[in-house]
Amino acid sequence: MHSDTERCVRAVQSRDARFDGWFFTAVVTTGVYCRPSCPVAPPKPVNMRFYPSSAAAQQAGFRACKRCRPDATPGSPQWNERADLVGRAMRLIADGVVDNGGVTALATRLGYSVRQVERQLRAELGAGPLALARAQRAQTARILIETTPLTMTDVSVAAGFGSLRAFNETVREIFALSPTELRQRTAKRTRATPGGLSVRLPFRAPLCPDNLFGHLAATGIPGVEEWRDGAYRRTLRLPNGHGIVALRPLPDHIRCDLSLADLRDLPVAIARCRRLLDLDADPTAVDDQLSTDPALAPLIAKNPGRRVPRTVDGPELAVRAVLGQQVSTQAARTHASRLVQAHGEEIEDTEGGLTHLFPTPEALADLDPESLALPRSRRRTLIALVEALTTTPLDLTPGADWEAARERLHALPGFGPWTVETIAMRALGDPDAFIPTDLGIKAAAESLDLPTSPRALTEHATAWRPWRSYATQYLWATSTHPINHLPA
Repeated sequence: MHSDTERCVRAVQSRDARFDGWFFTAVVTTGVYCRPSCPVAPPKPVNMRFYPSSAAAQQAGFRACKRCRPDATPGSPQWNERADLVGRAMRLIADGVVDNGGVTALATRLGYSVRQVERQLRAELGAGPLALARAQRAQTARILIETTPLTMTDVSVAAGFGSLRAFNETVREIFALSPTELRQRTAKRTRATPGGLSVRLPFRAPLCPDNLFGHLAATGIPGVEEWRDGAYRRTLRLPNGHGIVALRPLPDHIRCDLSLADLRDLPVAIARCRRLLDLDADPTAVDDQLSTDPALAPLIAKNPGRRVPRTVDGPELAVRAVLGQQVSTQAARTHASRLVQAHGEEIEDTEGGLTHLFPTPEALADLDPESLALPRSRRRTLIALVEALTTTPLDLTPGADWEAARERLHALPGFGPWTVETIAMRALGDPDAFIPTDLGIKAAAESLDLPTSPRALTEHATAWRPWRSYATQYLWATSTHPINHLPA
């Protein structure tokens, strides 16, 4: 996108917010970089420079605009759509792999050498993994400065800086303000509960919250998830401790209230919440293509901007998918709740009714199959999954290779197309996953005069690629199931 100069210029001149996060505009006469929708009068095209990432603009010597705050844009939808090395690397950087393990850990997770990873990222994004992680740390620092009363020393540690000096220099360089000036400039800070903070999660409009929050609430595991006072709340297992998040849909953003055992987990928690709600999607691109199908067009016109409800933890979603095989939503919740009560880690929630973290694969390694109120074949499937996640690690993290994960899953006993594609859609984040054998999809296809046999429907759905996961959400919306409606 950033290399298409004419298109970028048109987006900036029209202040088109759809392109926020796709690219960043630097202005050579002012030394600042902006989002395309910046409210300031657009500069002359000859003075514009376009960059694929905020890190690239920063490395080129530009500082963030104080008006449009380009670091607060939705992320590029490319990193959710792409399954190549760069897409996987960006998802892992957002998940804190570089901050917690360095570039070597990133390369190891990707299965490439450090040199290959750095070369690919620089070629596409104009910045290496360290610069990209630094830009993320700067954004975390700004959030903490503006939304908490933490001392600057505590902010620097929480944001992941190695020293107070590096923190001060980075903030000055990127925002052209000292940390103290940045805090003083914020006229009104949102204060959260002690030990917590509130963050605005931006998204590209439109966004339909009905199926997104309806699905999460309807399938929520008691003790791990709940719908309370208009917000979806759940527990989080994070690199340095646990957390609790409350996500509330508002017209122009998602309010995210976080309580973290360790503030160093803030960037990872935010990234996982954005991924859970699919907030970096490009709904215009998705809906425009799907609307070319006469069967889907009325559904999209009625409620555009449907997102794919995903997960904060891939292994958790895989276990839940197995527990949900061939049973009702309520039965799946019951099975998962029993597993959580028996093997989950207890936590304290002073603001609601959350009680546990979902058990890790390691915690389930010694699971007694006879203790499960499941058919014998389902027990065998669950045990095989746990073994794959622990002994010969099956990668279901944000940086996983989608096709390699599918192959591993298909090789496990009891894993058919429905389970594999459910995991691909919600855990791996593949926007093109499709479940033609799902009963809800079959019922929707029949009501819309679409083919109902899996083979014929898959052939018809070729025109929906690469957005079949989103088409699935619109098809499910034809039913009255609680997953399609915001709870009362």
